Amino acid sequence: MQHGSAVGLFRLVVLLLFVLPVKWASSSDAVAQSKSEPPEFNVKEHYTKYEYRIPMRDGVHLFTAVYVPKDSSQAYPFLIVRTPYSVAPYGVDQYRKGLGPSPDFERSGYIFVFQDVRGRYMSEGDFVEMRPHIDHKQSKRDVDDASDLYDTIDWLLKNVPNNNGNAGIWGISYPGFYASASIIDSHPALKAASPQAPMTDLFMGDDAYHGGAFMLEANFDFYSSFKPQENPQLPPKTFVPFDYGTKDGYEFYLKVGPIGNLSKYLAGRSALWDDQLRHDTYDDYWKVRNLAPHMKNIHCAVLTVGGWFDAEDLQGPFSTFHAIDKNNPGIFNALVVGPWVHGGWARLDGEHLGRVEFAAKTGDYYRSNILFPFFEQHLKSNGDAKLPKAYVFETGTNVWRKYSAWPPKNAEVRTLYFHAHGELSFDPPGNGAAPASASRGSASESTEYDEYVSDPARPVPFVSYQATDVPQEYMVSDQRFAASRTDVLVYQTPVLQEDVTVAGPISPRLFVSTTGTDSDFDVKLIDVYPPDYPDSKLDTRGDESKPRTDVAPPPFTMAGYQQLVRGEPLRGKFRHSFEKPEPFTPGKVEEIDATFPDVNHTFRRGHRIMVQVQSSWFPLTDRNPQTFVNIPDAKPADFVKATERVYHTKTEPSGIGVGVLVGSAETRQ
Repeated sequence: MQHGSAVGLFRLVVLLLFVLPVKWASSSDAVAQSKSEPPEFNVKEHYTKYEYRIPMRDGVHLFTAVYVPKDSSQAYPFLIVRTPYSVAPYGVDQYRKGLGPSPDFERSGYIFVFQDVRGRYMSEGDFVEMRPHIDHKQSKRDVDDASDLYDTIDWLLKNVPNNNGNAGIWGISYPGFYASASIIDSHPALKAASPQAPMTDLFMGDDAYHGGAFMLEANFDFYSSFKPQENPQLPPKTFVPFDYGTKDGYEFYLKVGPIGNLSKYLAGRSALWDDQLRHDTYDDYWKVRNLAPHMKNIHCAVLTVGGWFDAEDLQGPFSTFHAIDKNNPGIFNALVVGPWVHGGWARLDGEHLGRVEFAAKTGDYYRSNILFPFFEQHLKSNGDAKLPKAYVFETGTNVWRKYSAWPPKNAEVRTLYFHAHGELSFDPPGNGAAPASASRGSASESTEYDEYVSDPARPVPFVSYQATDVPQEYMVSDQRFAASRTDVLVYQTPVLQEDVTVAGPISPRLFVSTTGTDSDFDVKLIDVYPPDYPDSKLDTRGDESKPRTDVAPPPFTMAGYQQLVRGEPLRGKFRHSFEKPEPFTPGKVEEIDATFPDVNHTFRRGHRIMVQVQSSWFPLTDRNPQTFVNIPDAKPADFVKATERVYHTKTEPSGIGVGVLVGSAETRQ
């Protein structure tokens, strides 16, 4: 992806960075060069590599690379990654530069296991996108990822010497899904698992759909490279990214027209893309792939990891964590969420995201103080990691918090209500005058509603700069460019006199009408920085005492920065059901309720809380034609302007529900 990531493959990017050897080399080299780190660890010097084709119960063989410590003075546990992205390099003399979730693991000693899943690269069998779990297996032909891990562990225990009888599994993104799916009906030797950014339900908030809207740019960018394979096959020697013919994704997707036109760009290999695009309601294709109801009979310790600013799988960690908690009482089950992008905890410092600062190397802290102790405890009986139920980073104040439950028990749900003149307040509308004016924006003078014209030919962009993928910075991106548009409503509080900490899911409740028969309503929760906020150190100019030799570009000011905290689309036709969409009756006021992924953010004293509402967010999501049609089959004539109204009266009180923490910071620990 743009702005510091390797390539724009939304589920693939993390694996290209930490699983494939070339990219991992650059990461571990950077770690090794740090003055505080010991010399670079040589994997080949300390480990012996083996390659196996491990038989599954149905006769399919899965290609597996195993790295065994050369020091045989003690026994070691297995630490497994199962991936659709290749376990390269292939060949017993070809070694990866890094083996574990961090260099600590290689130095400590594990038997590292990397496996190509069914139908990918050097493994046999057929690949199935998020293969559905089979609860009741009737024969050896009934296989899924849980049975594949069970058979793999069984084989490893019997065929790889010097193991201590314990196994763990971890993975990020798609391998995070495999970590989750593989621990169901756990093998007795499986003692610890860490699903990280796991996909749980692709339609309900993970990679494919959010609020019923198709995540256009990320999905096309991914499936233009992640295509069906004829296996076994080695990875290509050179990765060739899709050629957009422009660096401006906004331009590219507008010129494409209706999204049904995109399949022709995939050279006859669009089956996986077509599945995502064409199943645009919550049908049986998605329901059987929802992993949450199947997360049962898990007997190992689980540490689920996510990032507050994960543009790909933000919802998955919460869905996985809660499903395991519900179905597996008595096991250790914990959640870790930090201020990270997708997989950023595995490879980045985590000190800032774009210009938003976190005041510490949160990635280093997590790797050394949370993840490594977790596996050491449960796979080697080496100490007590002393991990809480929820170990989460609180942005805004930039501190780690420990909670006995998530969301925190002392989070009180309160509503930030919309008012006339662009006001936002915890006080409901009606019963007197609106709060004192403290904001500007595009809201109208009406005391009953605000309105704007949404034009699919001129959709609201989701970032203010050019990109052909989804820049990871967008999750905290400055929203001032959007606030200035006439098709974006803006509501904000007066300047806060005290800190306001919100934790848990965000719950918009809108009363809307439209002149169309379908419309999106995208809602963004924003932290507005004060007018005297200092500029980012990333924008620090050179020595001002030296003579100027040329004209510098204009400075970027953080004063008044509008930081996106959480934003999600709502596709109006799904307001009653994601299975059976319904058209709007033009002009009729209707209620839309939604639940957004969790946050843990403090709006500091001197800041403001802002909410923006719009009806396009392009090309992050596909364009809603604003006529009630099957969008993958929409024609250019179906895309029409519509006037959208958002109501804020006593009987139609639009707003956004947040969990406000009560008590001092000490009582919240």
